[in-house]
Amino acid sequence: MTSLHRSLAVLLLFLSASPLLHSHLFTQAASASPTVTYPRIIHMTAMGSDSDYEDEDIDTHSAPPEVQSSMRTTRLQREPRLCQYNPCLEDQEPCASLFAKTGCLCPGISGADVPPHAPRIHMMLPINEGNDRGKVEIQWCAPSSVVSRYRVVIQGNEGDAQEFQAASRRGLVSSLEAGTKVCVEAVNKAGPSTPSDFSCKRYDPPETSDHKLLAGIIGGGVSLLLLLIIAAVILWKFKLCQKAKRDSADGLGNPSYSTEGTL
Repeated sequence: MTSLHRSLAVLLLFLSASPLLHSHLFTQAASASPTVTYPRIIHMTAMGSDSDYEDEDIDTHSAPPEVQSSMRTTRLQREPRLCQYNPCLEDQEPCASLFAKTGCLCPGISGADVPPHAPRIHMMLPINEGNDRGKVEIQWCAPSSVVSRYRVVIQGNEGDAQEFQAASRRGLVSSLEAGTKVCVEAVNKAGPSTPSDFSCKRYDPPETSDHKLLAGIIGGGVSLLLLLIIAAVILWKFKLCQKAKRDSADGLGNPSYSTEGTL
C-alpha cells in the first residue's frame, strides 16, 4: 500500500514538471536556429540629403514589376542596299537625291573643301564617221568627290586644256598621234586632282578594218611568194636528179665508155 502511494506521488510530480520541460526544450531549439536577416534597399531622391534616405525591408513574397507595353518595342533591321549609281554614265541623278528618296547607301564622297580624287579614264576611241571624223572621244569615270568640272589635258598642249561640265563623262578632242599622253582632271573650288596612273593614259589607236585588210593582203602575197620559191627549188633539184640518172644509164650501155678515158 505504501509503494502504491509512492508511485502515485512520483507520477503526479512528473506530470506537473512536464510543461516546464517542454517549454525549456522549445526555447533551447528556438535559440539554436539561425536568425534570418534580409537585405535592405536604400532609396535616394534626386536631391541627396540626410533626410532623403529611407530604409525599407525587402518583401520576398512580392511579385516582380510588370514590363509596360511601351517598353516592348521591336526594331526592324533592314539590310544595307547600295544605290543604283554608275560613276561612268553621264547625266545621272545625283546619288544624294537617290539616298533621300529610297534610303540607299552612297559611296563615301570627299567634301568640296579638299581637292577631288583623280578620275579614271575608261577608254579613248577614234571617230571614223560623221562630222567629228578624225577626232578622238575620251571617256572617263567620276571619282568619289565633289566635282564642279573636268579638264582634259593633252601632252604638248597643256595650255589649251578643254573643260567639261560636272555631269559629263566624255569629251571630244582633236586628232591624236599614237603614243600621245592624255590626262583627265577633276576640279572643284579647292583645286584640281593629282594625276595618277589611271587618270593619265597614252593614246593607242585600234587597228581599223582597212589596215587589217592591207596587212592580210601583204601577208598573203609574202606567203605566196615563199611557196613559189620553194616549189621552184624542189623542181630544180628534181630535174638535176633526172639528168644524173640519164647520164649514168648512158655510160653503162656503151662498153667502150670509161670514166678513165677511151679504150
